[in-house]
Amino acid sequence: MTKVNVLGRDFVTQPVAVIGAGPFGLSTAAHLRARGIPVRVFGEPMVSWRDHMPAGMILKSTPAASSLDAPQPGHTLADYCDAAGVKRLVTDEDIIPVETFIAYGEWFQQKLVPELERVRVVSVDRHKGGGFELKLDSGELFTARAVVVATGLSGLAHLPAELATAAADGPTPTGPVSHSSQHHDLTRYSGKEMNVVGAGQSALETAALAAEAGAQVRVVSRGRGKVAFGAPPWKQPKLRPESPFGRAWSLWALSYYPHPYRYLPAQTRHYLVRRVLGPLGAWWLRDRFEGKVQVSEVDRIVRTDADGDGTTLSVRTLGGRTEKLSADHVIAATGYRVDVAAMDFLGPELRTHLAVSRGTPRLGAGYVSSVPGLYFTGLPAAASYGPVMRFVCGTEFASPRLAKHLAAAHA
Repeated sequence: MTKVNVLGRDFVTQPVAVIGAGPFGLSTAAHLRARGIPVRVFGEPMVSWRDHMPAGMILKSTPAASSLDAPQPGHTLADYCDAAGVKRLVTDEDIIPVETFIAYGEWFQQKLVPELERVRVVSVDRHKGGGFELKLDSGELFTARAVVVATGLSGLAHLPAELATAAADGPTPTGPVSHSSQHHDLTRYSGKEMNVVGAGQSALETAALAAEAGAQVRVVSRGRGKVAFGAPPWKQPKLRPESPFGRAWSLWALSYYPHPYRYLPAQTRHYLVRRVLGPLGAWWLRDRFEGKVQVSEVDRIVRTDADGDGTTLSVRTLGGRTEKLSADHVIAATGYRVDVAAMDFLGPELRTHLAVSRGTPRLGAGYVSSVPGLYFTGLPAAASYGPVMRFVCGTEFASPRLAKHLAAAHA
């Protein structure tokens, strides 16, 4: 409970709980606090970026697309650079080391969400008297009038069935198969052979970093010509509108006008989330990749087997033959799949009453779910508000609107 003073009298009110302290959680919390709404925010700041991204990684997004939205000026990435006395990152040609971005997120948290609680939410259930009952790993139980789920990529790593055949107990860096989100230090693979499955930025950068760490790396991609790199800023088309992801009408519309997205047919929405900002390496990665990493283009991976000598991918080639690609280890850079069923901190009764579409929560105006008072932002909102919700710049649209809706509905 939080004590609020109104006209000289103290009233006790239930806070709003924000679960997650990554970009979307911190930005949402800052907007709620600016509206005078009591908030409790839970999580380790920027933990997914700090623990689940490889050291030496560079953000694919430009500086203009990498600021957490704040309710007041003075909290952009450029503002952090000025405050920290480091190189100002402002142009499309400025690349952002992940370590700089993590430090920026932590600075944002210290400035705008200073009362962050570094504990884990174990469970969320409806409270009989209204609102929600939350249990923390400290043992504390408390009631919140509304809950914002901003847990980012946590628990959503996707391992395709054809790779899972060699990972009966799940992917792990010390086993035959791992997921790209499980790697912070790739030097463990120095001197070893590695297959990286995928063709997006995560696959290509993981492969480049592993090669730079001394591994022999092959990228295995489905389809012909799927490994490609974007054009550098000076080669972008000039007669198309700018967006955080490049110059294109579709990217501009999805970035700045995601309002009508949730009214599209479900099949269209899910397709656009997967395809509009599909696999493509960053322009600055090309020179670090080409000539250093082998590429095998295949029709599909049939299965994966592991023995004492390593891990073998059985693949069907583009010519229809079956081949085996062996290595010491396989990294699946196969992305993430939102699935409410995997959010096991949400109680069974809550999950039962959530309207979903292909595992993702169906959200209405203001990012509210079918359960009044339960909100989702970030990646789980992408199927309702478009692929921009997969990226930090999505906070500019999401955070103020979520805070406004919540304030009106639960003041």
